[in-house]
Amino acid sequence: MIELTKDIVEQMIGHSKSECPNEACGILGGKGSKVLTIFKMTNTDKSPSSFFMDPKEQLKVMKELRKEDMEMFGIYHSHVASKAYPSQRDIALAFYPDISYLIVSLSDMDNPIICSYKIRDNKIEEEKISYV
Repeated sequence: MIELTKDIVEQMIGHSKSECPNEACGILGGKGSKVLTIFKMTNTDKSPSSFFMDPKEQLKVMKELRKEDMEMFGIYHSHVASKAYPSQRDIALAFYPDISYLIVSLSDMDNPIICSYKIRDNKIEEEKISYV
């Protein structure tokens, strides 16, 4: 289970909408099971169907998380025209088996949907989101 505050949810959705028609992406950090911070990343693919984070930005985020004694809890990205379910590319690029992968679906722009998954060994398991 992953815990998201209203503020984190609003930031993920806002970032996703602001990057449309391209996918947005970012990193979530926290402690315990609660997400405490969001890092909005640059999608270097600049694509409506894929994302890739800038490696220099990723390194900076990892240093910041260590400095604040937090862990990387998740990676989020948006799907601009499809449901909140991992694509084959998402599965292939899921390099961290212990984190959550969150997808913000904007297929209905007025009613975005967020789903979270654990992806291990190419297997997808939906994860419960607790809104705190």
